[in-house]
Amino acid sequence: MKLLLLLLPLSLFAHLNIAVSYPYIGAITKSIGGKHISTIVLAKGNWDPHFVVPRPSLISKVRNADALIINGAQLEIGWLPALIKRAGNPKAKAGSQTFLNLAHHIKLINKPQKVDRSGGDIHPDGNPHFHLNPQNILYLAQTIKEFLISIDKEHSDIYQKNYEKFSKMWLPKMKMWQEKMADKKGLKVIQFHNNLAYFNKVYGLDSIATIEPLPGIPPSSRHTMNLIKLIKQEKPCCILHDVYHSTKTAKFISSKTGIKVVLMPHDIGALEDIKDLTSLFDYLTSAIQ
Repeated sequence: MKLLLLLLPLSLFAHLNIAVSYPYIGAITKSIGGKHISTIVLAKGNWDPHFVVPRPSLISKVRNADALIINGAQLEIGWLPALIKRAGNPKAKAGSQTFLNLAHHIKLINKPQKVDRSGGDIHPDGNPHFHLNPQNILYLAQTIKEFLISIDKEHSDIYQKNYEKFSKMWLPKMKMWQEKMADKKGLKVIQFHNNLAYFNKVYGLDSIATIEPLPGIPPSSRHTMNLIKLIKQEKPCCILHDVYHSTKTAKFISSKTGIKVVLMPHDIGALEDIKDLTSLFDYLTSAIQ
């Protein structure tokens, strides 16, 4: 038996260890890579994607990776560079053949006219939460397919077939979600942080304000009272709130205006029932009543 195992080609046992920054990237990568890769997700879905503690366990995961895929657009800027530096893995460094920045393959929105501290914690390249448009998921799947083929040409046919299978599954779901959201077009909403910009754009929701006066800046009493006044005037349907910021201010605003607070998960695992990409968009497109 041992002799037989030695005679078998190594490719039958080969697995690429692909480290990814967020769960949604891991799900797409696993769908395309199938049995030929192992995905290692660095951040959990219920964490604030902007701030992840670079624990020793994460350093070892980056150190042992054969490739690294990140969201990009500086979403990981507060935590991932330190991990990469401490891991010392040339395969995980920007510019290497085994490093993929997904933001370089997506048209970003909300690019600021100027970048300075007066604008809060803004992303100079544009809004980085592009995966919350289900149309972009297909673009990302294609990008990841091409990336895997570039570093593992031996299994290119498998990656291509897995992408085609994923696309065939995803397209009718996109149509279903579009139909579910059709009557929500033009609906006014409030957000805590503008992490739903791509979701709002694809479905025609009108985000009229955020509870944060500026990105990353906690709401002041004055800003909160002005927001209450705006809500009474404009009558938006709800506050769309992420899962990782406190809902204290949103609940106070709700008590003063009657507006609903709706939790909107941003990634797989953000809420207990969000197990995969399909359930993420099933939830998001059903949450706004």
